[in-house]
Amino acid sequence: MASAQASLDSVKLAMKATNDLFNTEVVVKGNFAALDDVYTADACVLPPGGPMVSGRQAIREFFPGLVASMHAKSVALSSVEIIPAGDGVVEVGAAEVTVEPPGQAGSVVHCKYVVFWRQEDGRWKWRLDVWNMNA
Repeated sequence: MASAQASLDSVKLAMKATNDLFNTEVVVKGNFAALDDVYTADACVLPPGGPMVSGRQAIREFFPGLVASMHAKSVALSSVEIIPAGDGVVEVGAAEVTVEPPGQAGSVVHCKYVVFWRQEDGRWKWRLDVWNMNA
């Protein structure tokens, strides 16, 4: 049992690194090519109120508009629960999105999310990603 926990702990560290990469490279720096290191090649994004976005190319095309429309400046992702699931891991989490619309003071939008993670090319990446804003 100890080795299973050690293995899960190493997965959690890898997940944190990917989540941090999403914030620093994609949201803060606008480096949307870094999405290749966040999402698997066959990933699907299920955004609130919009159609499913499938595949890495479509995801790279989707995110610039999302980040711009939200006026997002950063995203702090926090795991609430990690659930081993077959060859992957399910993460239930909470997000704090710092937004700064033009001419307005910055504020924080609270969201919740579920991500199904899989390993691809030796990295833990997002295979399925769904989120929505809290009321």
